[in-house]
Amino acid sequence: MRVLLTAFAMDAHFNGMVPLAWALRTAGHEVRVASQPALTGSVTGAGLTAVPVGEDHRVEQVMAAAAPGVFALHQNADYLEGRTELLDRAFLEASTTMLTATFYSQINNDSMIDDLVGFARRWRPDLVIWEPFTFAGAIAAHVTGAAHARLLWGPDLFLKAYERFQELLAPEPEERRDDGLREWLTWTLARHGCGFSPEVVTGQWTIDQMPAGVRFELDQPLVPMRHIPYNGPLPAVVPPWSRTAPERPRVCVTQGMTARTTGFSGLDAVAELLEAVAELDVEVLATVAEGERLRPLPGNVRVVDSVPLHVALPDCAAVLHHGGAGTWSSAVFYGVPQLNLAWQWDDVYRARRLEKLGAGIYLPPGPAREAASVRDSLAHLLSESSFREGAARIRDEMLGCPTPNEVVPTLEDLTAAHHRAPLSPSR
Repeated sequence: MRVLLTAFAMDAHFNGMVPLAWALRTAGHEVRVASQPALTGSVTGAGLTAVPVGEDHRVEQVMAAAAPGVFALHQNADYLEGRTELLDRAFLEASTTMLTATFYSQINNDSMIDDLVGFARRWRPDLVIWEPFTFAGAIAAHVTGAAHARLLWGPDLFLKAYERFQELLAPEPEERRDDGLREWLTWTLARHGCGFSPEVVTGQWTIDQMPAGVRFELDQPLVPMRHIPYNGPLPAVVPPWSRTAPERPRVCVTQGMTARTTGFSGLDAVAELLEAVAELDVEVLATVAEGERLRPLPGNVRVVDSVPLHVALPDCAAVLHHGGAGTWSSAVFYGVPQLNLAWQWDDVYRARRLEKLGAGIYLPPGPAREAASVRDSLAHLLSESSFREGAARIRDEMLGCPTPNEVVPTLEDLTAAHHRAPLSPSR
């Protein structure tokens, strides 16, 4: 069958799709990956076939102006804990409106959607798999009759909140249902001759890469799948320093790759954090941008521009990071306890949830993130064996999920059930 994967142009949101793309390829299916031109190098660097569509989004510029309001709204504790039943309609309406205006409609710009629909009409995919914010994929599938599914990189916090919003809107008359996401999707679908369907928001089913203890159970079909670490088209080389076991506990400190391209800092005061962590009897491996490096470096700190986490983490006793989905999931995969300095959206939910499951520590913004507090928390994480045990339990949950290769037959069956047109001869 023909499978079209799509993500807006941001590596962190594309990387989680690569293992499934290759599983589909090795099962004999035709695979294409569509995104804005800025992602083309990452797609081809992963050994996949790219379809550049539309113009590059400008979400970084938009969010730079809108970020204070967006992040302030979405640091509501109930929202971040996924306790959406405690949120009122006004909050959820504001959230939906703000996210649609400043984020969803920006990363799914009109030129991208129009080009993607045009490509889908010509290529006729049987299945479209879309990153959960890339509604352009659902639109293209809906217009062409392809089956389609969302592929999650984190807990389904945003859909959970949106579904709660729909529950609160249901008793209202149609003229009082102010739903910015539905309005935008309705206008966009009408441009391509189609009406709105809730499946354009939810997908016909969801592929979930979260371990069971972190996953949200929503009222829709779910296909669990094991997360396989893929850290982008970095040089995947095992460096000489990593070929022998560390003499002291090795701690990885990373600010994530997204911070370098978006301008949103992954970790604050990196130099001060490194200096404080280096006071411990540990070996520090830090992936830090050139401009944020300490000079001179403490003797137990090794700084590299980048190293794939699947190379670095297996020998690490802990990881200190910004909370991003890729780093979080890679650390879970390797059973590494986490000291998490998350500060936004779903990053905070994952950090808090992992702490409750006994596999890490979350330090919220404020005094808890002063260098001395970070040092002491890391010392506790390394000295207390229960964190290693907790990380091992979550790792076992993740490894208990089917691999991408094992999921492919399920996707074939679901595609046959949901596709509204004859399947391509390659199926």
